[in-house]
Formats: sequence, C-alpha cells, structure tokens
Amino acid sequence: METQELTQKELDERIAILKRFRSLLEQQRTKFREYLRVLEMQESNISEENAEALLAHTELGDQIVEGIGSLQKVIVPMQKLYMQSKASTYNPMDIVPIEKIQSDLSSLQHRVIEQNVKNQSLLKTHMTDIRQKISNIKNPYRNMSSIYADKGTTGTLIQIDA
Repeated sequence: METQELTQKELDERIAILKRFRSLLEQQRTKFREYLRVLEMQESNISEENAEALLAHTELGDQIVEGIGSLQKVIVPMQKLYMQSKASTYNPMDIVPIEKIQSDLSSLQHRVIEQNVKNQSLLKTHMTDIRQKISNIKNPYRNMSSIYADKGTTGTLIQIDA
C-alpha cells in the first residue's frame, strides 16, 4: 500500500485553511449567541410593553443578522475549500474539531429560530390586544363631520345689550 507524503507547503496550507475555517465558524457561533441574547431581551420588552427598547433590540437584531449573512457568504466557499483540500484529515489535539463547532452552531440556529417564533407570537398577541383596546375607545366625535358641530341644537334667541 502506497502512502502519500505531504510536503511542508501542503501541510501548512491545510493547517491555514483549517484555522481560518474554524475561526469563521467560531465568529458565526458568537454572532448567533449575540442574536439569541437580543431575542431574549426583546421577549421581555414585549412583555413589559417597552416600545423604545423593543425598537432598539429589533434594529440591533437586524444588524447581527446582516453580520451573520456576511459571514455565511465567506463560510460557504471556505467550507468547499476545506473539503477539497483534505484539511479535514488534519486535526491536532489542541484545536476544537470543526464538527463540534458546526453542531454547536446548528443548535444555536435552532434555538434562535424557536425564540424568534416565540417573539413573533407574543407580538401578534400584543398587537391584537392593542387593536382591541383601540376599538373599545369611545370617541364622542366619531359620527360628526366637524368636532365643532353641535348635535342638532340651534340657538333661537339672541340677546344683545347695548
């Protein structure tokens, strides 16, 4: 059986690919953790009816999602390179295995989706309550063409003192 020996250049290239790919996955995992924290804070803001904080967390969440998307654009080609270069066969003991990072990332993605669905449900319920409250408000001017219009009574006497 013939064993293929790697040159130092090939080995260094594989190690560099492995380190870069792992680094990108760790960055994405960190972003997902941040997003999950934001979603959890958003949930409490929905319950507390804190509109300003809810808006701030929504904007922050949008920025994090944009960052995740940017990382994903880099990770996909890097993963192909990782698989093509057989860097996956190099796994020193001191480096966290790529598969572990990917499973952590997958778990975080699942938790983010669950939290997002939960927040959307809370928001829908909250919006329904608000709409119900608004529809229950009695507006005395609802059927009048002008708020200055009287309800059909007109004056019949005018008194002028000179």
